[in-house]
Amino acid sequence: MKIGVDLGGSHIAIGVVNKNGKILEKSEKRLTNLEKQDIKKSIEEYILEQVKSLKNKYEIEEVGIGLPGRSEDGVVITSGNLGIKNYNLQEALKRLKLPIKMRNDAKCAALAEESYGCLKGYDRSIFLTLGTGIGGATFINHKLMIAGKRPGYEFGHMVIEKNGIPCNCGRKGCFERYASMKVFKNNLRKALNLNESTRGEELLEILRRNSPENENYEIIEKVVDEFIADLSIGIENLIRIFEPEVVGIGGSFVYFEDVLLERLKKSIAKFREDIKVEIAVLGNDAGIIGATL
Repeated sequence: MKIGVDLGGSHIAIGVVNKNGKILEKSEKRLTNLEKQDIKKSIEEYILEQVKSLKNKYEIEEVGIGLPGRSEDGVVITSGNLGIKNYNLQEALKRLKLPIKMRNDAKCAALAEESYGCLKGYDRSIFLTLGTGIGGATFINHKLMIAGKRPGYEFGHMVIEKNGIPCNCGRKGCFERYASMKVFKNNLRKALNLNESTRGEELLEILRRNSPENENYEIIEKVVDEFIADLSIGIENLIRIFEPEVVGIGGSFVYFEDVLLERLKKSIAKFREDIKVEIAVLGNDAGIIGATL
């Protein structure tokens, strides 16, 4: 068995995964603002604590880590969402005395969905993770496309607005600065004058209850329409380049499926009716499972 670690911009999830891609046990931690101030220490302590505990219960062969950024030979070269560079995570975890492999988190989730989830059975597919940022992966004949030592396929940093909003990557107008779930939620909070601490679950309920009788109906509709329009622009660009049979979408978007997915499908259908848009069936577990593949 293997341990998969999904290291996100605001959370860490760890699970034991068997050879059939099933999670046997899982734990998750949301990083507080205080913990983010010393992000390296917070990451190391939680992974060490959880993996040591799991080693006492299971025969563990390997630890796989999915992270939002680029890594080489156990070193996190850069991760804008974590705010770290040249961080030797493998060295920091050497006390585990287990082989450790690292890969981009979006590609981990994509691998899991291609093997066990919404992309299974398709020859050509694209997968997007919508969360703190936007990650992605492409499969041609079931093979994950890679770009040598450089990560490549950085869909979130495709520019969709010239001279647009500045991005953590140093450019302007990146896809994820308009169509990530973090941006969508922040825009909704701002439009409704809600506190920054208003959680995603509360925003989802607001969207579910929205109707023309609601005094904020037009405000909410404008935010949703702009989000769907920006998301569609990015997806349509990718369809033109890769000609997939299906586009899979994961990350925290899955929790908003009932209020956003059909609107997205209708928007994409105006451009291409033959392209399927599917929600990730493994949910946020995809990152854990894919980290072990």
